[in-house]
Amino acid sequence: MGIKARFAAGLHAIGFNAAALTLGLCASGLALGHSIEGGDASFVASIEGPAVGPFIYLGAKHMVTGYDHLLFLVGVIFFLYRPTDVVKYVTLFALGHSITLLTGVLAGVSVNAYLIDAIIGLSIVYKAFENLGGLKKLLGFTFNTKIAVFVFGLFHGLGLATKLQEFDLSPNGLVANILSFNLGVEIGQILALSAVFIALSLWRTQASYLRQAFATNVILMSAGFLLTAFQLSGYFLAA
Repeated sequence: MGIKARFAAGLHAIGFNAAALTLGLCASGLALGHSIEGGDASFVASIEGPAVGPFIYLGAKHMVTGYDHLLFLVGVIFFLYRPTDVVKYVTLFALGHSITLLTGVLAGVSVNAYLIDAIIGLSIVYKAFENLGGLKKLLGFTFNTKIAVFVFGLFHGLGLATKLQEFDLSPNGLVANILSFNLGVEIGQILALSAVFIALSLWRTQASYLRQAFATNVILMSAGFLLTAFQLSGYFLAA
């Protein structure tokens, strides 16, 4: 099947995939987001002074369970074959989200959590659509992927910041704790993406990789649309 036929078939499948993903998200509770909750929330709310180890753990846990961030990064590395290329793109993403995470919390830059998470959902749509060749077909050209990854990293960092801004954080040890949380995010990102890259490398040895890769990116794009729609609905309902 040619690329045009696969592209059309993939877009036709979005409706089915979206319905299936909606059921999956609702059943697993992912649609409720990945805020800091339970014992972790109680700890963050009550901490006074530096707590480097616990905040590194919280940052790593938040990234590993942050399905929206991971879906975007899966899209970024999906067609990267060399570890050095993966490092370049992930470093740009990490730089972007570190800037806005630290600025958002330490400088008190506030954004609407629903809207920023909707943009994060759109970042997944963008990368999956680019992987499908949709931007080239639609616009006749593609944007610089490195710049796009860095810019979306800025939005993802703001999304992380909104999770911490839900708490009245003590100024005592705040800088050390936020830096530790950011370090934990990087550790969680490295662990998760290492596993994904190994899985992708093994998958590429299969003859059916290209056909399945196309369908996977259609599903990624569908998930991005769903996350965006969910966050926008929350924004308008809360207005």
